[in-house]
Amino acid sequence: MPALQRRRLLFQLGFFALFLLAPALNLLRFDVHEAQLWFLGQRWSLGIDAFKAGQISANQAAVQIVLRAFVPVIALVAAFLAVAWRYGRLYCGWLCPHFTLVETLNATLQRACGKLSLWDKHRTPRAGVQPAARWWPVFFGLCLVFGFLWAVTLLSYLLPPSEVWSGLRTGKLAPNPTRFLVAATVVFTLEFAFARHLFCRFGCAVGLFQSLAWMANPKSMVVAFDRDHARACRSCSTAAFPQGSACDNGCPMRLHPRNIKRMMFSCVQCGQCLDACSQTCSNQGHEPLLEWKIGADAVRETLRQRKAEKEAAALRERES
Repeated sequence: MPALQRRRLLFQLGFFALFLLAPALNLLRFDVHEAQLWFLGQRWSLGIDAFKAGQISANQAAVQIVLRAFVPVIALVAAFLAVAWRYGRLYCGWLCPHFTLVETLNATLQRACGKLSLWDKHRTPRAGVQPAARWWPVFFGLCLVFGFLWAVTLLSYLLPPSEVWSGLRTGKLAPNPTRFLVAATVVFTLEFAFARHLFCRFGCAVGLFQSLAWMANPKSMVVAFDRDHARACRSCSTAAFPQGSACDNGCPMRLHPRNIKRMMFSCVQCGQCLDACSQTCSNQGHEPLLEWKIGADAVRETLRQRKAEKEAAALRERES
């Protein structure tokens, strides 16, 4: 595994563990029984109870609400979108727990049928991976396990985790939480099995707003393609993708990294296409044709892409 992907995997596993353990550690959860937000192990109060008790005035309560509710949320959203503005969907590719499971299910499904999605028309073969029917129960089993895990974790963000786990262990979970677990498990299982890529591309608001911020900035980080040496792609071949088109076949979002920026709307900046290109170019003895560009270099790449697109359109018009 390339060094970049090892580093990314460590980030993914660390954030995945944080996502699962945050409610139990009171790092972040909202207790619906007490209508109480917990943050970093502390009760997060807006001062409303103090106002009801007559301990603070209405003006003081209003200031408390602004400082302890609106300001933190606005600051968090602004910081998140600032990262997306410059680097794109970095959260999706490097931290998002859902995308970590998407990649796991992609690899499992590929062992079952040679595809990354049930809806793919063609296989995406990989060296050393021979599709076998015995992997189908593993794939659907993982979808069910992940769906149940997601449902339990989300419920623990709303109810005390000890109550949730104790109820599951003893089989005495209250009716409403039980209904939530059953419904959420079914929904998440179906999403993981049939629509995980569609959700990442179009259904996830977090990913969508990152993409919109990224697309609005001409200086944001992009995957640049050295079109002057595009002929080298004809001999593209790696150990993992001996059939060629290593960057296309290696993309977990099933994009085409050599495309122009507006066609890469859902790129998660995972860098797998860059690693694949680096490997094949290293075998051929020349520099990689794909690399990340940011700032003025990204602007030049965008302008070059637009110029190439216009030239291609003009050529098609002349031929027609």
